[in-house]
Amino acid sequence: MTAPKLALTEGDLSTTAADAVVVGTLQGADGLELAPGAEAVAAAFDGALLDVLGTLRASGKADELVKVPTFGKIAAPLVLAVGLGKTAGEEQVRRASGVAARALGGKKRAINTLAALHVGAAAEGTLLGAYSFTEYKSDKGEGPVAKVDLHAAGSKENKAALKAAVAIAESVAIARDFINTPPNDLYPASFAARAEKLATAAGLDVEVLDEKALKKQGFGGILGVGVGSTRQPRLVRISYKGTKAVKKVALVGKGITFDTGGISIKPAAGMDEMTSDMSGAAAIVATMVLAAKLKYPLEIIATIPMAENMPSGDAYRPGDVLTMYGGKTVEVLNTDAEGRLILSDAIVRACEDGPDYLIETATLTGAQVVALGKRTSGVMGSDEFRDRVAAIGTAVGESAWPMPLPEELRADLDSRLADLANVTGHRWGGMLAAGLFLREFVAEGVQWAHIDIAGPAFHTGGPYGYTSKGGTGVPVRTIAAVLADIAANG
Repeated sequence: MTAPKLALTEGDLSTTAADAVVVGTLQGADGLELAPGAEAVAAAFDGALLDVLGTLRASGKADELVKVPTFGKIAAPLVLAVGLGKTAGEEQVRRASGVAARALGGKKRAINTLAALHVGAAAEGTLLGAYSFTEYKSDKGEGPVAKVDLHAAGSKENKAALKAAVAIAESVAIARDFINTPPNDLYPASFAARAEKLATAAGLDVEVLDEKALKKQGFGGILGVGVGSTRQPRLVRISYKGTKAVKKVALVGKGITFDTGGISIKPAAGMDEMTSDMSGAAAIVATMVLAAKLKYPLEIIATIPMAENMPSGDAYRPGDVLTMYGGKTVEVLNTDAEGRLILSDAIVRACEDGPDYLIETATLTGAQVVALGKRTSGVMGSDEFRDRVAAIGTAVGESAWPMPLPEELRADLDSRLADLANVTGHRWGGMLAAGLFLREFVAEGVQWAHIDIAGPAFHTGGPYGYTSKGGTGVPVRTIAAVLADIAANG
């Protein structure tokens, strides 16, 4: 993806050459208001900009976009007034900047005054809003705006915020690119190769286990799920160690490159969306690249299982018993509950490294979407760490909600043949039961959080804010913020 170039600027808005100037609008108590940063533009209009916007029926509501020609009052021929809603917080700035970035497609240069409110949010929103995936299109379109000047002071703090925001947005784009790549090109071996190339280029240590190594080491869950496909599974391990590392963090992400449901096959309608079933793995690979860029004072080790869940004469069956990595046995009652099987192997392996914290993310259950909708992730795990991750995720604009792990549901995972079954015998609390299943494989003493992103990982509707159709990159920004918080606070 070609991304806009960003720079801080304090130039005179009335005389700076640009194709457009972006200003923010608010739903004030007494009606439409201009957000801070727009003062110079308003002055150039002799105080009439609000009246013009009112005539054009601008309200200031979130994601609203109103275009105003300047008629030579400033050097730029166009003002883009973008609604922030009732407040001008970081997420509102991020979303408004994303709306503006989409509207600026094909332009050479724009100035974003929303940076006066928050440089990092304006930068992230601009880059994420400008994202598009056109690799498979003959007509690539006009492309994103080439350059965006963020109208804010060039202070040390703002420069640092811009650098971090660019790194974070680039990593979200990496995850989105993975998710948007079709499954005929992104399968376990190719996914592992691309992850290895990215990680190696970032200076990280990488280990890739193929099907022979997985069998030798006893990764029964990954092998069980992946055996039905001619494209065999992989396990990728990526390691980073910052200077003066204060804590060790394990990251795990589900990498089902396509999920048919296996023998328990899914309905045909909507199955194409299962190209996104590796969104958790994509987020973890992208986060590891980000860790190398931002140089967290942490030791971080990612364990990423990759498989394709296909029905065939070799596929695992309902009724099979798998011996997982570490020795526990699982009776398979539904082959469409495959994510927890590959994740369990990865979690046990990750815990062998002795982490202080474990963060795992997956497009795990349809029950997550039923419970929380398409935009809010469910977070389960150790109570304190679960709440911490959910709060941080929501703070950075990736809505998350802490969910319980009710003990009364655990007995429903008991198996007549094995240590446990991969699903309960009923549909109640499916997201929570999946969390309880994963908990069985987390080592004692490890603070852990499981982030179910079944809904938020893939957007099927029209674009909004800085979110385009397709892969979203959730929860890269959440995990990045959690890592920063661990680095700062332990």
